Amino acid sequence: MIRALARHAARFRADQSGAALVEFALILPSALVLLGVSVEGARTFWSYQTTVTGVRDAARFVSRAADSDLCATGGSLAAWEPRLLDIVRTTATGATPFPVDVSVDAVTADLACHDLGLRGGTVGVATVTATLTIRHPFRTLFSLAGGTSGGITATVRDSARLIGA
Repeated sequence: MIRALARHAARFRADQSGAALVEFALILPSALVLLGVSVEGARTFWSYQTTVTGVRDAARFVSRAADSDLCATGGSLAAWEPRLLDIVRTTATGATPFPVDVSVDAVTADLACHDLGLRGGTVGVATVTATLTIRHPFRTLFSLAGGTSGGITATVRDSARLIGA
C-alpha cells in the first residue's frame, strides 16, 4: 500500500500537464495591475494635455476678445472667467472631453501691464490659469487597503498679449 502510494506520488510530481496553468494563474494578477497602471497613466497624460490645449485656447480667446486698452482704463479680466471656464471644459463640439473622474476646478484670468518703452506704451498680458483634479478610479481599493487617495491636482498656465477686439 505504501509502495503504491509512493509510486503514485512520484508519478504526480513528474506530471507537467498543469504547470502552464499554474504559471498563468501566478502571473495574471501582476499583468492586470500593470495594464491598469498603464491605462491610468495614459488617461492622466491625456487629461493634462487636453487641459493645456484648453488653457492655450482660452488665453488666445481673451487676448483677442478683451479690449487692448485695459491697462490704460484700469479694467480687469474677471468678467471673462466664466467664458474661459467653458472654453477649457469643452471641446469645439460642446461635449466635455474629460472622463468622469477628471474635473477642472477653477479657471482664473489675470492682467499684467508692462511698460516696455515702445511706441504703443503699456502692453497688457493676460494669463489664464486652470486647476485640474484627477481622481484615481482605484481609490476604493486604496481605502480597502487602509490608504487614502485624494488624486492629483495640476495647475496649467498660459499667457498671451492683449490684441483687442
